[in-house]
Amino acid sequence: MTPEIEVQKAIRARLIGNPAIIAMVPASNVLDTHGRPSRLPAIIMGDSQSVDAGTSLRRTHTRVYHTLHLWARETSMESVKHLAALIHAEMRKGRLALSGGLHCADLKTAGSRFLRDPDGLHAHGVVTVEVLVSEVPA
Repeated sequence: MTPEIEVQKAIRARLIGNPAIIAMVPASNVLDTHGRPSRLPAIIMGDSQSVDAGTSLRRTHTRVYHTLHLWARETSMESVKHLAALIHAEMRKGRLALSGGLHCADLKTAGSRFLRDPDGLHAHGVVTVEVLVSEVPA
């Protein structure tokens, strides 16, 4: 498996395993899809970027940046900011459980930003999760 897919699966598992997050966004609305979702509120498993972490000559460490897009139908930003805080707290609970010969060496929320949708009816938040992945020797 690629680090990006394993990280996405592990992040989704952590999100839907958190009762406070699921109280705000049903597990069925934590999706890997494009664009603004039709069912709200929602968390969209967004873009991923992976870069060589440069921590060893073996090149066995990859840093994965994964975005989560938070959507709600509201004119304020309150619920997406609250949801971002819950996600940040969840990511601080410990490393992700990865499979496919990969190990989560480090995990953090790298940042959050909040955007007003041009239609004036939707709030949009973007949380970036940063994961240092190391390959486990066979």
